[in-house]
Amino acid sequence: MSTKTSGAWLHDERAEAAAGKILDAAAELFVERGVSTTGMADVATAAGCSRATLYRYFENRRALHRAFVHREARRLGERISRAVAPIADPRDRVTEAVLMSVREVRSTPTLAAWFGLGDAGLASELASTSEVIEVLGTAFLAGIWNADDTEIARRARWSVRAIVSLLTVPGDDDTDERAMVEQFLVPVLLPT
Repeated sequence: MSTKTSGAWLHDERAEAAAGKILDAAAELFVERGVSTTGMADVATAAGCSRATLYRYFENRRALHRAFVHREARRLGERISRAVAPIADPRDRVTEAVLMSVREVRSTPTLAAWFGLGDAGLASELASTSEVIEVLGTAFLAGIWNADDTEIARRARWSVRAIVSLLTVPGDDDTDERAMVEQFLVPVLLPT
């Protein structure tokens, strides 16, 4: 292995660790102050780096937000996929995946912060990005039926919209939300 190749690998690993540290610092601020009121200077200070360093990793606040949401969507999608994998019935699997997503976001302060007053619109916008939809759609719809990628993507987009809706406008209680998911969402997501 050449030194150049080895150095590039270490550089990539360090860059990933630095970006992760910045995102972790941002997460704490999102909980303390809210997402929309957390500025780049605040994040740099909390991460212990200069603003110039912060901007090397994230060109602007939108890029920081996008990176944070994508990272958390991957983490959430992996947890959901593992949890619902043993559920054989497709209707039950999709129902549990959607409801677990809602519970996980509500119970995780760094995720719940995105659905507070003033921040839900930003969360809705970022939730519609392809990476979030792909990760969560895979968690819900993977292996349920054979369909083309366009159809699966369309259904994944709809499932993410339903989750965001439940997070921004909750049902009366858990029973009400389960009934809505079973009655209105699952029949649309699963093939007839």
